[in-house]
Amino acid sequence: MLSLTQNTSRQRDILEVVFRNGWDYMRGLLTGDQTDEPRLPTPEVLCNILIDLGPVYVKLGQLLSTRPDLLPKNYIEALSDLQSNVPPVAWKEIETLLKQELPQPSQEIFQEIEQDSIAAGSIGQVHRATLQNGQKVALKVQRPGIETIVDKDIEIIKGIAELVSLTDFGKDYDIVAIADEFTTALQAELDFTMEAEYTTQLRSNLAESRWFDPEKLVIPQVHWELTTPKLLILDWLEGTPLLSAEIPDNQSNGQNSSQRREITTILFRAFFQQIYLNGFFHADPHPGNLFYLKDGRVALLDCGMVGRLDPRTQQILTEMLLAIVDIDAQRCAQLTLELAEAGQPLSLDRLENDYDRMLRKYYNLSISQLNFSEVFYEVLQVARNNRIRLPSNMGLYAKTLANLEGVARAFDPEVNLLNQIKPLMTDLFRRQLLGDNPVETFLRTALDLKSLSLRSPRQVELLLDRLTSETLKWNINLRNIEPIHQSLDSSANRIAFSIIVGALIMGASNISGSAQSSQLFWLSNILFAVASFLGLWLVVSILRSGQLK
Repeated sequence: MLSLTQNTSRQRDILEVVFRNGWDYMRGLLTGDQTDEPRLPTPEVLCNILIDLGPVYVKLGQLLSTRPDLLPKNYIEALSDLQSNVPPVAWKEIETLLKQELPQPSQEIFQEIEQDSIAAGSIGQVHRATLQNGQKVALKVQRPGIETIVDKDIEIIKGIAELVSLTDFGKDYDIVAIADEFTTALQAELDFTMEAEYTTQLRSNLAESRWFDPEKLVIPQVHWELTTPKLLILDWLEGTPLLSAEIPDNQSNGQNSSQRREITTILFRAFFQQIYLNGFFHADPHPGNLFYLKDGRVALLDCGMVGRLDPRTQQILTEMLLAIVDIDAQRCAQLTLELAEAGQPLSLDRLENDYDRMLRKYYNLSISQLNFSEVFYEVLQVARNNRIRLPSNMGLYAKTLANLEGVARAFDPEVNLLNQIKPLMTDLFRRQLLGDNPVETFLRTALDLKSLSLRSPRQVELLLDRLTSETLKWNINLRNIEPIHQSLDSSANRIAFSIIVGALIMGASNISGSAQSSQLFWLSNILFAVASFLGLWLVVSILRSGQLK
């Protein structure tokens, strides 16, 4: 285990930041003075600590914001607003990195590269450039030396996780595994080819759709011939963030409102397709990553964070959506357990009661008034309260839904999520039931039924053989059977004593009637005495048990 009190400059920096921001629990943990359960700092204090610790920890906070299955909503909102206040790297260092990464001198590839960055983050910064053929591109360049900083901070993060794992809190949530997951995500962000692959796959998935016009949605194309782990080159898309875009206005015929509704519909349907059909979705649709282009199209940018859902999870989430609409607490509890990674709730009745309390406040609301992302955050809260660990992709799913719904309502306040997705539900159920190729699904089902029909007679024959040969064993677990077992034992003992007393009395009576010597007379008296004692003891035992009736 990494000692967090070693005399290294980076660990001293962390101690100083923690002390300065006044997080009492961690201060006690680091100094060995406190052993009670972990207490998170307030969202404001946590954000200040991460900002003071530097860009890597800001990125860690941004990753934490994708896990509403672990943190309450107020923490998720605070961490989502974290921005790295990082000055851009000097052009001279960027120029050196370009020389190392590009296959040719930059002058042979680019007509021009703007030396002033247009955006700077914790991992990299973006410059605008023009290729020799006149095409505008965006250069995302990794900050020189960031790998060393990330490696050092990852060791410290793992050390803190190992300490917290010693507590019940750490064991319940497997803090070490979560820390490994976050550090793996941090290291993956250092390889820009991963983001390039995600961008290409999303672009391919959304190139065709029956739910929206793919021509109205654009994802930038990757220039693979120039992309490396430290350099990502994409088409430059000219536009503005969606929420600050000036939509062409023509109030006389309501075109402004209809165009906003059209854009909102495209976004909802595009993400609905990604989540429920493709199972691979852009997991960071915050306002800065949704652009309105000059030609009227909508663009999805920054595809570095994605989520994945397998077909089973897609089906469960669809059913969960319907269970929430139907205010069905029991079904919500069942579906939550189906999603769970491991373990059972503290009490199934408690889980259902928690869902009933959660959903009760929606009884008098119309469907159009439901905020589905808010409801799903509450679903995650119910799971946390019952110590149910859900897969990490549930956090990305909830965060994506919340971001998308938030942007859509800000862009078009009259939007109704259910009205947007209702026309798609029939097609969605058909696809989940039959797949994209109904013939193939039918043939696979037919083969399964044939296999079942061929195996069933043999299985029935084996069952009958075991029944007739008395080799069939049943493993049955019954709850609260121990009191029944004790009661049966007690009854059997009393019956046995009663038989013994009766036998002694009858034996003594026979001996007494035929006694011709003093020895037999005394033996009959002894038997009568023993029988009387046992009979009296049995009566007293029954009276004391209170079960005379």
